[in-house]
Parts: sequence; C-alpha cells; structure tokens
Amino acid sequence: MPLTKEQIVLAAVEVLDAEGVAGLNMRRLGAQLDSAATAMYYHVKSKDRLVELAADHVFGEIELPGPAATDWREAAAGLARGAHKMIVRHFWLIPAMSTHVIYGPNKARYDDHCLAVHESAGFGGADADRVAASILMFVIGAAQGEAAESALRAKVRRAGADEEKRMDEAMAEMVETARRFPRLRARMEPDYPDGGDAFEFGLSSLLNGIFLTSTMVEVEE
Repeated sequence: MPLTKEQIVLAAVEVLDAEGVAGLNMRRLGAQLDSAATAMYYHVKSKDRLVELAADHVFGEIELPGPAATDWREAAAGLARGAHKMIVRHFWLIPAMSTHVIYGPNKARYDDHCLAVHESAGFGGADADRVAASILMFVIGAAQGEAAESALRAKVRRAGADEEKRMDEAMAEMVETARRFPRLRARMEPDYPDGGDAFEFGLSSLLNGIFLTSTMVEVEE
C-alpha cells in the first residue's frame, strides 16, 4: 500500500521525539516506515518542509476549551497548560520554531482560539494579539528547561554514548557550578522549603496581571 502524507508526518514526529531535528533525514524516516527514502520526496519536498508539517501537526494536540463554556481566565489557563505540555512532549519544537516558520492549519486554529478567548475578556485588536503573544512566550520559556534536557538526551543517544552516565555528569557539573554561589547553594540543602510548581506560579501571576489590565480597560470604557 502506498505511503500517505499523513503517515510520513506522523513517522517524522516519532523520529523527532526520539532524536530531535538533527536526527531527522529522509533515509532515517524511510527506515522508520520501511520504505525507500525517495518515496518521502513524492509527498514532502525537503526536510525543512517536513519539520514544518510535523510542528504544525503537534499544535493540533492542544485541547481547545470553549470560551463560552467557562470564564476567560480558566480558558486562558487551559490553553497555556495544553501548550506547555505539548512542547514538553515534543522538545524539538523550540529549536524548530527558531529556524522555521511554523504556521499551518493547526497552529492557526490554536492562535484563532486564543484570540477568541482574549476577546471574550474585553481585549480587542492589537491588545488581544499582545496578550496571546505574552502567554505563548511565557509558555515557551517555561518549557525550555525540560526541553533542553530532552534535547541533550537525544544528542547523547545519537552519539551512542551512555545516556544516564552523561546526564549524571551534566547534573554534577551544574551542581558544582551552583555551589559557588551562596543563594543557589542554600537551595540545595535538604531542609530548604519547596518552591512549588514554578509554571503554575508564573502562569497565575501572568494571568493576574492580564486580568487587572482587562478590568482597567472595562473601567476606562
């Protein structure tokens, strides 16, 4: 049975999840699908285009809460959490977004829904755009740490090295560096209070600020 474009994109996501952008090529993808590399080019003309299609595909994994079914803040938080979880699952998306223009139907669907949610809070035009961009930038930044660890693991696997040994070495290097600074060293002590979920704290703080702005807009009107 001939390959479909959808099968190729799904296989590309699997390879990207395992090996990152550097590990994806048509030959590797052909092996994943038990097909000749030339068969990939019939549907997708280049690796760059394949990365763009795969990136747009994973944006389709984000569940879109209905703005009419809940209040603005809950809907905005749900969108942010969904995007954060998706990016953490697909660590390669962050570097891909820095080198590719990611804009297909799934990304557009996500963006349009975000704007609808923010408009329901009273933001319009450029203000809704700014709110959407601010939340997405926060989400990407919050996912950076976990994505970087996953990227390092993928790099180590591609090199055929001992993954856990290399991760232990990297962690030991970070700890040694942090111990040189008093406040960071204090946070390594067993009795240091738990800071809680940094993502939820940051998201709540961001939405509080946006909510305050939206109420000020309503008062001005």
